Amino acid sequence: MHDMRALRADPVGFDAALARRGLPPAAEGVLALDAERRAALTALQDLQARRNTLSRQVGQGRREGSDTASLEAEAAALRGEMEALEQRSAILDSEMRAILEALPNVLDPDVPDGADESANVVLKQVGAPRDLGFAPRQHFELGEALGMMDFDLAAKLAGSRFTVLRGGLARLERALGQLMIDLHTQTHGYEEVAVPLLVNSATVYGTNQLPKFAEDLFRTTDGRWLIPTAEVPLTNLVAGEIVPEARLPIRVTALTDCFRSEAGAAGRDTRGMLRQHQFRKAEMVSITHPAQSEAEQERMTGCAERVLSLLEVPFRRVVLAAGDTGFGAAKTFDLEVWLPGQQAWREISSCSNCREFQARRMNARFRANEGGTVGYVHTLNGSGVAVGRALIAVLENHQQADGSILIPEALWPYMGGMERIARR
Repeated sequence: MHDMRALRADPVGFDAALARRGLPPAAEGVLALDAERRAALTALQDLQARRNTLSRQVGQGRREGSDTASLEAEAAALRGEMEALEQRSAILDSEMRAILEALPNVLDPDVPDGADESANVVLKQVGAPRDLGFAPRQHFELGEALGMMDFDLAAKLAGSRFTVLRGGLARLERALGQLMIDLHTQTHGYEEVAVPLLVNSATVYGTNQLPKFAEDLFRTTDGRWLIPTAEVPLTNLVAGEIVPEARLPIRVTALTDCFRSEAGAAGRDTRGMLRQHQFRKAEMVSITHPAQSEAEQERMTGCAERVLSLLEVPFRRVVLAAGDTGFGAAKTFDLEVWLPGQQAWREISSCSNCREFQARRMNARFRANEGGTVGYVHTLNGSGVAVGRALIAVLENHQQADGSILIPEALWPYMGGMERIARR
């Protein structure tokens, strides 16, 4: 949600921020509704003051035995006017909120301009794609040849965009998630939290999936939503709270299944595990003081990079351009991993600073240590990392000519000492 005071103070700047995302101006329409709403509220306050005066006069007249009929008639007429103004101000507030809810976050000034992912900027690369010495296969070719990845069986059970894993690959997926959650809790200082996978509408609204992205979610018949990422419940842990500044930053993590309808992904990545309706992810969320959030985003991204380093796969960090940055983010770093089978870099983690955009929707605030003033926290979220895509990266980067997969050393303790996955 946007700060109306900032919008009133600089409507030209607000529209310029929207233009960076390729969106039309909106400030004039919002401010017109805001001005009418404020005028209605001022008129309502004036009528309330007049009604209070009339109430006192009627009371005094009755005590003195005077005729108060005209005063009572005026008070009754005021009640009708006040009800009309209350209804009108509520309608204006709803119309203004509907516009603001559909407008994305204001981008940080250093986010590169550009309409789409072609304008993203590579900031660094760790490791280089290596020559495997043979024609590399894609993860689904490897998994099916091992007899441990079955898309036909998954389709029979649930439909398209699901996968059944067996044996070594099922264990490898579990091992990857365990490595990530142990690393983030034991080394990176995050608190592990077990969260509901079903949440209510207010919770999904707080992290800006509703109302704009309802079609991307799965909804149950009783009105709850399957989480698209653990960012949703983790960030909402502070919804409606005033957190003492001394508690900041709050760092939490969860390893959960995630559910997405992929409504806008028709025809994209239909083969394999890259884009699934159900997948597992280790999520990191930080709740910070506004002055800390920029440094926290750097720290969070480094935590995700550490996972990829342990998996011994080439990766690079990219800052997303204006047109590719997500709705709720002010700035996003993507981590992209090299997939030899595709001969392409593919996103495996996004670490975003949402600043106070989500906090305003959730009414999540902090109280300063000195002076006791109250302000909005900043929220950050990051994949640490997507387990399914990490599985893909390990399969494709550590594949051998005979179709077996070498397991990175960091995973050996989670694999019962197993160092290679081969066909049974």
